[in-house]
Amino acid sequence: MPNNSGNNIRKFSTPYSISSGSKTLDLSKPLVMGILNLTPDSFYAGSRNNGINELLERANKHLSEGASILDIGAISTRPGAKEISQEKELERIISSLQILRNTFPECWISIDTWRAEIAKACLNEGANIINDISGGTFDEAMLPLIAANNTPYVMMHIQGSPQNMQDNPTYQEVTKDIYSFFKSQTQKFVNAGASQLIIDPGYGFGKTLDHNYELLKNSKRFCELGYPVLVGISRKSMINKLLNIKPEEALNGTTIIHTLALLNGAGILRVHDVKEAFEAITIVEKYKYV
Repeated sequence: MPNNSGNNIRKFSTPYSISSGSKTLDLSKPLVMGILNLTPDSFYAGSRNNGINELLERANKHLSEGASILDIGAISTRPGAKEISQEKELERIISSLQILRNTFPECWISIDTWRAEIAKACLNEGANIINDISGGTFDEAMLPLIAANNTPYVMMHIQGSPQNMQDNPTYQEVTKDIYSFFKSQTQKFVNAGASQLIIDPGYGFGKTLDHNYELLKNSKRFCELGYPVLVGISRKSMINKLLNIKPEEALNGTTIIHTLALLNGAGILRVHDVKEAFEAITIVEKYKYV
């Protein structure tokens, strides 16, 4: 258990690292997860990769700017996105994963998928983390897959599906409701043998603008669950709608919200812009523990 008396100690109640094979990732201070989209219709055009050379260039840029994890997604989950077949998702992701793993053998690679068969195939090709927008609710085979080898797993909350999640998201009390979801769902995974969990409140996934900001304001509450908290707000509508701007104009707003999230205990920032996120972490850590 962490000792809260030191000036440079994070206040997680969980171990400060996760492991995958021979790799260990230190979570004693916040980390950056760099986004690599393999989809042609991601909400932020600047994150799309046109061919393997561009993918490798972006991956190298992410790593050189301070990313500890590369997160690869091959199916768009923006509001209203059409679902593609499992075969198409696998076709998009597996060759890119193989090339990234061979090119950057030491880096941590996360796979953004809710399908257990995709997750299994990617783990067999050297992926380290599964990042599931449904938190194990879209595919019942995900829980036993993650539990079998205690795979590091990002459990996100979503209300509805990408196709309908923004139609009319409704909660009794958004923070309380999502906290209850995580409390129940993490216990299911732990009971099955999975303990390397990371939780993601799912900003923008079945939440109104007010829901998103209420979750941000109350985000320390999720740290009480005892797991590192991942925040994925990079260039999202909770910034763009509030400021009446486009995703391409939302870097400054993203950095502001990253700062607020870090001050409220965020452990991983999932981002399009690694350099700026890494700088935010460096400044906030200095501010908190000087």
